[in-house]
Amino acid sequence: MQTWETTFNQLIDALIPQLNEDESLTLSLVAEESQFTRFNHAKVRQTGSVENGDLTLTLMGQQRSATESVTFTGEKATDWPLLLAALQTLREELPDLPEDSYLVLPEGDAQSREVYSGDLLASTAVAPTIMAKMAGIDAAGLYAGGRSVRAYADSAGQRHWFETATFTLDYSLFTASGQAVKGTYAGRTWDDTSYADTLGVSQTLLKQMAQTPRQLERGQYRTYLAPSAVADLVSMLSWGGISEAAIRRGGSALGALRRQEQTLSNQVHLTEDFSQGQVPRFNQYGELAPTTMPLIESGQLVNTLVSARTAKEYDIPSTYAAGGEYLRSPVLSPGTLATSDILSALDTGLYVSNLHYLNWSDRPNGRITGMTRYACFWVENGKIIAPIENLRFDESLYNFWGENLIALTQDLTFIPEVGSYGYRDLGGTLVPGMLVNNFAYTL
Repeated sequence: MQTWETTFNQLIDALIPQLNEDESLTLSLVAEESQFTRFNHAKVRQTGSVENGDLTLTLMGQQRSATESVTFTGEKATDWPLLLAALQTLREELPDLPEDSYLVLPEGDAQSREVYSGDLLASTAVAPTIMAKMAGIDAAGLYAGGRSVRAYADSAGQRHWFETATFTLDYSLFTASGQAVKGTYAGRTWDDTSYADTLGVSQTLLKQMAQTPRQLERGQYRTYLAPSAVADLVSMLSWGGISEAAIRRGGSALGALRRQEQTLSNQVHLTEDFSQGQVPRFNQYGELAPTTMPLIESGQLVNTLVSARTAKEYDIPSTYAAGGEYLRSPVLSPGTLATSDILSALDTGLYVSNLHYLNWSDRPNGRITGMTRYACFWVENGKIIAPIENLRFDESLYNFWGENLIALTQDLTFIPEVGSYGYRDLGGTLVPGMLVNNFAYTL
């Protein structure tokens, strides 16, 4: 990785003198050294390591921009000819492209370097360590771990390097009838005790899944949403919610909150928080976001995600958001409900571990639809009675984060991003569990 950083800096140093007077450029890097181990029926089916990298070069001039990506090997002798050829190709394409009124040119000289070490499983230890605790269980999942890099540099002088060692274990446990419990374990330091505890919680739920599922009528039910489900609901704000551009264009779920036509509970505090170093603070413009920034405080919208492009379009200050104005490191603050009291506080209703297939059913009014999934249960008098057949819900965030919000748990859970399309995703969402009244199930 140190060689990669040296090579990256050498490449940008070599690129800048190639520019014409009216040109600017940015160079970004995504790279990883990762171990992947896939298993099902509690047996390893595929394992191996990947070393991969991509450089993305953007050339700007004449109020236009063009982008091309090339493979990054970490060796300047190999990577430089590819970049030089890409620069020439972009230069030839640029005059044929339309002008961009809101083109953001690199400026400033901000620099940062964050390197986070970890204590990960050795590649030879991954399979035996994971499988030892899953003996006799019908389990499927994927371990992905290793070092990841994100880097940025531009012709104005900005340079950023972010490097971290992380792992994620995304797994499902199955009953003989095919019912499933889903779990994740993630971090920078593998700990056998923490892994065993996480797996133990899943196994406890799995035993409850062995009963015959109960089919419930559609209607409104008192519901406890576990952290994984809450994280999915929070993630919807990245899709036409907390974006300033979406609000300005009239398509945001939080537009009514901005206009003070709707309110949220004063228990709701949402923050963009980079202090744990899960993801880089810099964006594709080379801007460094504040370490923490409140978005919703006591149910009030106090900040939105404003990218440099949106700032230029509407002549407003940037909040150093990514170009897509999505959440990068969200934290939903905890409440007062003790984990040991969840079932007694729920009393009678639904315990929902996971959701899937989420979408906006009415985005301007904050309505989200989706399905329950995996370990979801009917609870009576504070005791789990039976798993449930999957239900579709359709509910407004102004209800479940508004007047229907009863309590948030005292403990926060980190729900990692586990995608690995192209590269391992970084980061995740830190959230409590959530108890609500009258959550609407429509099918």
